[in-house]
Amino acid sequence: MLRTRLTVLAAAAALLLSACGTTETPAAVPSVPGGAPTGPVTVTDSRGKTITLKAPATRVVGLEWGEIEMLVGLGVMPVGAADTKGYATWVSAAKLDPGVKDVGTRGEPSVDSIVALQPDLVVMEAERGSALVTQLEKYVPVLVAKGSDAADNLGRMRSDLNMIAAATGTTAEAQRLLADFDAALADGKKKIADAGAAGRQFAIADGWKEGSTVSIRMFGQGAFVSQLGIQLGLTNAWTGKTDAAWGLGQTDVEGLSVLKGQDLHFFYNASDGDDVFANGLANNAIWKSLPFVQQNRVHRMPDGIWTFGGTLSARQYIDQFVKVYAA
Repeated sequence: MLRTRLTVLAAAAALLLSACGTTETPAAVPSVPGGAPTGPVTVTDSRGKTITLKAPATRVVGLEWGEIEMLVGLGVMPVGAADTKGYATWVSAAKLDPGVKDVGTRGEPSVDSIVALQPDLVVMEAERGSALVTQLEKYVPVLVAKGSDAADNLGRMRSDLNMIAAATGTTAEAQRLLADFDAALADGKKKIADAGAAGRQFAIADGWKEGSTVSIRMFGQGAFVSQLGIQLGLTNAWTGKTDAAWGLGQTDVEGLSVLKGQDLHFFYNASDGDDVFANGLANNAIWKSLPFVQQNRVHRMPDGIWTFGGTLSARQYIDQFVKVYAA
């Protein structure tokens, strides 16, 4: 089971590009008729560092799946990506071409493999650490996305997407992705309200088993997928302690006993096939006593919907919420 991460809209695209100092473009940038810049591009990343490129990046390496999904959605197929096999398992919304080179794991990518691809830009997340950034910046510009922010994860997603789009000359594509996302969110919220399900409860989790012990990771109020449910008009029933970046908390099966709402649906992801809820807890008395289990309101998400993705994965989650609450 993936466990590497143990540990929302703005008025207009222009405002978003300036918010939080995330992106900025030089005043005079030559452009082609389609609107994509052809000259130097300047972007300020999540570190507050200004990155200037001679031209929009086309050869890009992505080191985290959320940002890789964003690149593919923007029409920028990366030349290299971290853990392409894992990406194919967990992210179905934006598939990689077979020719994309694997540059190692997300936690420990190979600097040599990255440099060998002669990229214009490397896109990674802040949590991967300054040591890796320092190594890479000896050879190639590095754009560091925030990746997650439990205080405003949907707003953070927008900022990260717009930043990457500015660096790759794909702002029109970013606007399209965000417009489609906003439309899906509004449509989903209406369908749930029309079904009389507004305000109903949900909980989202994933888990893993070590020996006979099942550990459960809960997605709190600020988690990316939780924010989607909340924006759809639903209520996240999990109010336990979570971290400030990802909005994730940890518990065990006994801890799930606080989820007593009679209208509550429990969602989980097990894309790698390690289904601890269906298998590891099948004979657990506490699990079987939980109201949402007894009422058959446990939902394994379709495989390949990334819980920490961009607009495309977000729309997949929206579809699942609507399927359950507006049926």
